[in-house]
Amino acid sequence: MRSILSSFAARLRRDQRGATAVEYGIMVSLIAVVIIVAVTLLGGTLKDTFTKVQCQLSNSTTGACAPAVTP
Repeated sequence: MRSILSSFAARLRRDQRGATAVEYGIMVSLIAVVIIVAVTLLGGTLKDTFTKVQCQLSNSTTGACAPAVTP
């Protein structure tokens, strides 16, 4: 019985599948955080850029394309 337990313990020490899965999970989480931060920081700028392009393509002066009126 003791030899079975010692061989099982030795196999568990050599098995690296769990550690590798955790490393990949951490890596994927960090990549997701970087993507979320980039989209958050660039979101407003991208929206403004696409709005300007839309206005230039449609030559529109109404709605979102109307120039701001200063009092």
